[in-house]
Amino acid sequence: MSTGMQDFVILTGIIIKAEPIGEYDRRVVLLTKERGKISAFAKGSRRPGNRLMAPTNPFSFGQFKLYAGRSAYNMSDAEITNYFEELRQDFTGAYYGMYFLEICDYYTRENNDETGMLKLIYQSLRALTSPNFDDRLVRHIFELKSIMLNGEFPGLGADDVLMESTAYTIDYIMKTPVEKLFSFQVRTEVLEELGQYSRKMCKRIMDRNFKSLEILENID
Repeated sequence: MSTGMQDFVILTGIIIKAEPIGEYDRRVVLLTKERGKISAFAKGSRRPGNRLMAPTNPFSFGQFKLYAGRSAYNMSDAEITNYFEELRQDFTGAYYGMYFLEICDYYTRENNDETGMLKLIYQSLRALTSPNFDDRLVRHIFELKSIMLNGEFPGLGADDVLMESTAYTIDYIMKTPVEKLFSFQVRTEVLEELGQYSRKMCKRIMDRNFKSLEILENID
């Protein structure tokens, strides 16, 4: 199949899933700014020394050069601006990151405008790699903002008996643009109550068991 220049698209996004195909290939799922969630094959990307080997790992964020095949895209090149290398070296951080990627996979759709979720995953992974944030706080901000961005947040109800600081934090997460979200700390008791509230919301709204979360609950 010939691929003329006009057949290529360059998409900005992040690898949210990767699986081996055959002996040397990978199938990846990308969350992109331009086309929402898409699948792509990266031929030869598991061969040692292949230029697509590193770019097709989960967390890789950058620009991906693709062309359309019969049933999926094929990746021909990639320019990665952030591999989030620190997460790969931090066992707990990696599982938090993988949990976030699973939520992205759960919520996003092809040809949807997923700019909000793409910004959220990028900023959340940056916060995970920063020593300034408690991973648990990053997690609860990510969970609640995901639900909010996808229009499923019911708002605080009369039966939500929360400390004033916790209610204020939830309201702040709701009203603050993603770029400015990770700019605060909370006291331990607020973090714990925020966590209880966030877990309750996730159970109520997301009908899926996330593999990474099961591991996280055991190590956290």
